Amino acid sequence: MADDRGDRMADGTTTGAVPGTAPTRTGWAGPEDALARAVEVLRAPRPAILRRLSEVLADLAPHTAIAQLSGVCTHSPTNSYGRPGLAGRITSLELGRLAGSVRPGRPWQGEAVLAGSARPAVAVSAAPAGTNGALLVLVREAGGPPLPESALTVLQQLWELVTTHSHHRASDAAPLHAAASRASAGARARAIAELTGTHASALSAILATLRSAALDDATARRSATELAVSSLLELRAGADLDRELSEEPVDTAFARLADELRPLLRHGPVRLDLLPPAVAAATTAASAAPRIPADTAHTARAAVRSAVLAMLEQDDLTRLHVSWQLVEDTLRAVVRDDGPGLLAAEALAVHRTADRVAALAGRLTVDAVPGWGTTVTVDLPLNTPAPVAADPLDGLQPRESEVLDQLAQGRRNREIALALHISESTVKFHVANILAKLGVASRGEAAALAHRAGLPTPSTLHAAS
Repeated sequence: MADDRGDRMADGTTTGAVPGTAPTRTGWAGPEDALARAVEVLRAPRPAILRRLSEVLADLAPHTAIAQLSGVCTHSPTNSYGRPGLAGRITSLELGRLAGSVRPGRPWQGEAVLAGSARPAVAVSAAPAGTNGALLVLVREAGGPPLPESALTVLQQLWELVTTHSHHRASDAAPLHAAASRASAGARARAIAELTGTHASALSAILATLRSAALDDATARRSATELAVSSLLELRAGADLDRELSEEPVDTAFARLADELRPLLRHGPVRLDLLPPAVAAATTAASAAPRIPADTAHTARAAVRSAVLAMLEQDDLTRLHVSWQLVEDTLRAVVRDDGPGLLAAEALAVHRTADRVAALAGRLTVDAVPGWGTTVTVDLPLNTPAPVAADPLDGLQPRESEVLDQLAQGRRNREIALALHISESTVKFHVANILAKLGVASRGEAAALAHRAGLPTPSTLHAAS
């Protein structure tokens, strides 16, 4: 990983980066270089991915700010990083306009309005299956040369990898991550709705006044009216954009589930019956199907997949029925089979299905009737649950999590080093980082936090000698 001092080149100089960031290594000579950079980005904790991406791209594509507009992560669909006073002024509407002209897989460079002014920029777009797509924008220095085709190709592929990885983390997120993402999306939507309402009321009052017959200056009225209408449209566009990124039509979400299930049964004897959610007859092109939070759709699809996989392990199974329906403010997913009716709720534990459903304040029931089959029902509320506390273990790197798991088993540094095939000094380094990140003063406190988070699993408990 790059450190805060940067890497020294053969001529004694060090590489540069976005102001305020850590310099990065120079060299993209071969596939191993790009893979090493990709590993750096994917190892970063979710909140730090954009910053790490900026650091590793500093020498391939020099830039002053980096921003993303993503339908892959509903927790933070818009984000920016870079030069103070620039990155923070890039708006979701500016990114949304640019996204309309950048096709997935086709890098773009030119001038775009960002942070209120026309600036040279490079943009790449990716659209992993089952997402609304994701845009990455690099703001470049004025007067700099355009990026060569080879750099654009590497940038595109790296962004494809990052967005696909993020999509997998979102669609198969741990229960706490799903709940946090849902709560964040709801809070963001409420804030935008309140802001839109406040501005809409003010601008409507301005319109009523300026269109009054008592005013003589027609030109002033017309100009002010056009400005007010334009502001209203901008506000509504912002709310629509946020809704587009954090929600998806329920029929589209079910169609994605169907595409995932069909290959599981395509070459087997079990018949799959699919009943999509009913959409009101009044739904037309002008009145779209009901939309549901993206995290609800992810969780519902994951629950159905795990139920189907568990049911397919049974003997004498000939038919599976999967349905979704909207019941008031709840999404209900039902999976029913004609098997022996002996499936237990524990069969779904391998995928932590109950935990994922409970994280969104939902309910999972398994009704098995011997000789008649099993029905699995998942009810997920469409309203936003209360915010959840952040998991203190989320900021740990994978290796640090492994060391913490060993600590929770009561092992000493030498035992940890042997178990993980690393040196004792490396263990001490990781332990110091763990204590700092968890905000605790001793190994015992760190182990206690790990136990509260479910580490280690009972089968791996080990008494220290």
